[in-house]
Amino acid sequence: MKVLFVCSGGGHLTQLYRLRGWWGEHERHWVTFKQADAISLLDGEHVSWAYHPTTRNIPNLIRNLLLAVRLLPRVRPDVIVSTGAGVAFPFFLLAKVMRCRTVYLEVYDRIDSGTLTGRLCYPLSDLFLLQWPEQQAVYPRGVVVGQVL
Repeated sequence: MKVLFVCSGGGHLTQLYRLRGWWGEHERHWVTFKQADAISLLDGEHVSWAYHPTTRNIPNLIRNLLLAVRLLPRVRPDVIVSTGAGVAFPFFLLAKVMRCRTVYLEVYDRIDSGTLTGRLCYPLSDLFLLQWPEQQAVYPRGVVVGQVL
């Protein structure tokens, strides 16, 4: 299976990286920000660098959408997996057009409220995973998988 991981750096990347026992056996490509943690963690991986900051930054939203337009037909993933943040939305939007499966894992540190990206990606997700049962109040069709960290 080909997996495309799309996430911000820091905790978002750490949470996806912690799933290495699963993704280690699959062909994969990463989209994240070119920051020290990502450069170190993803050494030897296939990586495309996204544009940041993404919070309320329309030019970078457009740049990341164009990155998705260029990258998705080339990588042709079976599934896109993300923990957010803003960089995920343009990829999930294009994934729907291309009929690519999407999985979103809501972040660990939001227990009783949803993130902006989570709320945007929720209707675009084929599978929406939660780390806390309390998160189901915000995402009723989410599946609780427990804590990744």
